[in-house]
Amino acid sequence: MTSAPLLGHEAPLPYRPCVGVALINRAGGVFVGRRKDADRVGAAVHAWQMPQGGIDDGEAAAAAAVRELHEETNVSPALIRPLGEVPDWLPYDLPADLMKQAWKGRYRGQTQKWFAFAFLGTDEAIDVNHPGGGAHKAEFDAWRWAAFDELPGLVVPFKRPVYEAVVTAFAPLASWARSA
Repeated sequence: MTSAPLLGHEAPLPYRPCVGVALINRAGGVFVGRRKDADRVGAAVHAWQMPQGGIDDGEAAAAAAVRELHEETNVSPALIRPLGEVPDWLPYDLPADLMKQAWKGRYRGQTQKWFAFAFLGTDEAIDVNHPGGGAHKAEFDAWRWAAFDELPGLVVPFKRPVYEAVVTAFAPLASWARSA
């Protein structure tokens, strides 16, 4: 992963390796969850995001995407089908005020590998209040299906360029059900 020097830091901070998931339903909607900590990170207006999270040591990015999706939405691997992957890693930098709070100040932001999955289940399979079968702490307090073109406006501004790239890459996949 790349890193670059930041003002006020003697050594460059690295990016945290992470995955993101565009979960697409049969109607072409994309899952977004409202972050429970939105007020803490100053994102109340732009509190929505797609599932995302860190890659464990030795874990393949695709496996991390499936794991993170389950841990944040309760969607089981049996209810998804791979549709696509953004070929490049997409980085974003945290604003300076959040950099010291997030990940104990060890990272300047994240570099993300994005995956698209078809959602084969019904809405009842999604449970953001008891994700991972209740084994994981809830990260979202609400969820909904959004149109691809809505996504960049729902997320915090510092992640917007990543979401714009994801929309460009995955919007053509919104019609997966018609071709299945």
